[in-house]
Amino acid sequence: MENVGLPKSLRPRPYWLQYICSYIVFLLGICIAKIRVNGRHNLPSEGPIVLTSNHFGYFDPFLILYAIKRPIDFIMQKDLGIEPYFLWAPMIYGAILTDRNKVGPSIIKDSMKSIKNGKILGIFPEGGITSPVLTKAKPGAIYLASLSKAKIVPISVRGASSAWDNIFKGVRSRVTINIGKPFGPFDISGSKEEKNKKIEKASNEMMCRIAALLPEEKHGEFIGDSKISIYKKENRIKTI
Repeated sequence: MENVGLPKSLRPRPYWLQYICSYIVFLLGICIAKIRVNGRHNLPSEGPIVLTSNHFGYFDPFLILYAIKRPIDFIMQKDLGIEPYFLWAPMIYGAILTDRNKVGPSIIKDSMKSIKNGKILGIFPEGGITSPVLTKAKPGAIYLASLSKAKIVPISVRGASSAWDNIFKGVRSRVTINIGKPFGPFDISGSKEEKNKKIEKASNEMMCRIAALLPEEKHGEFIGDSKISIYKKENRIKTI
């Protein structure tokens, strides 16, 4: 079944509505999978936060909400669309729509508004479901985190890619969500060339921190990076 386009008028919903939705997601999570959450203590209790996660399956946003238990304004790629039977979720919960190849003024405005209103900003830095293993990040996550002076919290979701199919087989998938230690904020000031270099360096660190929360076979383009083992020791979370 082909993906359908997202409505251009889609916007983040009020905090209270998203808060109610989080309880619905909690019940859905119990029904669709056996979920284990590690590292919840790493989530800062205050201050601006940008969550960055791998994106291997359509259930990932639901599972991140289940793990965090706080309203999150997710940034969605409007050019990729969404499978029809998942369209109800962003319609009810809301989202910030963006073009995965650039960060436009409206995205910046909506993102800063969300953070100012006390919400967490959720970003899939690779630009949507692009691969079953990690790929390079788009610049948007680091740029928005720097602009809002937010801490970045890396998250990994594993085991959710087959959850939807398994439901119809009467099987609850085993899903593991790991929450890593926060890092940042970043300063990307300087000339255009300096900014690009800083964003590239910070993006590499971000993806290596996500990789440190996943088993090696999921590291993709970052496999063998020496920084991953350092971040694993910091997190003290098993990834097997």
